[in-house]
Amino acid sequence: MRTVSDEDGNRYLLEKESALVTASRAVPEPVRRAVTATHDERALGLLVQVDRRGPLAVRTLLADLDCCESDLHGMLAEFRAAGLLAETTVAGERGYETTADGETAVATLVDPDE
Repeated sequence: MRTVSDEDGNRYLLEKESALVTASRAVPEPVRRAVTATHDERALGLLVQVDRRGPLAVRTLLADLDCCESDLHGMLAEFRAAGLLAETTVAGERGYETTADGETAVATLVDPDE
């Protein structure tokens, strides 16, 4: 059981939860957030690239990646909302770096021999 709140702030005791949600808790929280924030292989690749090469300036990401500016910013926003990337400054420019949870997610998902 756990406590939940509705839109008006009323608190309720949840007695039963979906077996699928319960089963998903076997996956570490940072990895669950990475999986739900990643909509395709390009997005997953972006998270891995920022983790491995970061922090990276937005200008660098646009120059190095095969995606338009709006797609890049959409993916970055998803990862920021999931707490996997954080905005930072790189050589005086806006950029992104992985958070501790982002690092954990990538380390869990990526083959260590790669």
